[in-house]
Amino acid sequence: MLGFVGMMIFSGTLPTTRIAVEVFSPMFVAAGRAVVAASVAIPVLLLLRRRVPEQRDLMHLGAAATFLIGGFPGFSALAMQHVPVSHGGVVFGLMPLLTAVFGVLLSRERPSAMFWVAAVAGAGVVVAFAARGEGGGTGLGIGDAYLFAAAASGSLGYALSAGVARRMPGWEVISWQVLIWLPITLPLTLWSAPVDFGVVETRHWLSFAYAGLCSMYLGFFFWNAGLAMGGVARVGQVQLLQTFVIIMIAIPVNGEAPDALTWVAAAAVVATVLLGRKAAIRR
Repeated sequence: MLGFVGMMIFSGTLPTTRIAVEVFSPMFVAAGRAVVAASVAIPVLLLLRRRVPEQRDLMHLGAAATFLIGGFPGFSALAMQHVPVSHGGVVFGLMPLLTAVFGVLLSRERPSAMFWVAAVAGAGVVVAFAARGEGGGTGLGIGDAYLFAAAASGSLGYALSAGVARRMPGWEVISWQVLIWLPITLPLTLWSAPVDFGVVETRHWLSFAYAGLCSMYLGFFFWNAGLAMGGVARVGQVQLLQTFVIIMIAIPVNGEAPDALTWVAAAAVVATVLLGRKAAIRR
């Protein structure tokens, strides 16, 4: 249930980011959302009198934050300048398998051949869908490259954070991560801020606020706690629904009308992930 709530919160990331980059630069959206999260995390850590983590944990937190605060938000914001939200939702359908793959590599598990068959099949479906192109064209675009990079960054960050979340609460994990990166994200936010804030509408600010408060902070309260309690592979299964939730959010929020092929591709990706989840994995 914790993982499910986190997944639902994360599903709003692409739709709101798509709106935010209409007026804000990708740099401002990516760095600024971490600053917003840090502005809440600092008083929370002080109020609850949390001690600074040990050096080993700080290193793990920093490594995970590189992908969750630097890689995923940055590549997602860049991608939303080039592709529709529903398109990104299909590509992000690979995240459950990628999370499992990174979890396997980090925990030294040995998956069966069926696991890798499912992983390759899922990747093939996503690449084939992305290669269709927008507007009837063909070929992978720069937006797809950004989406693949974002999916890989987020999945690796999830797997790295799961290990630390076994030693401290999930909310504390993300709190320290955004604080560690504040010396980087704050200058980047100020440097990339819009020259004229008069062109920024309320919906853009609301979308930016969602990306910072929900996607970058509150969502991890539930997600990290779920991964720590149930394991990366098991809890990661709730991401199966993320593709469909993203697409359904994009219809009213972004005014998109996904075609039949988008729904078919989404279902095919989910099927391959289900197959991979059922494959044997042993130490």
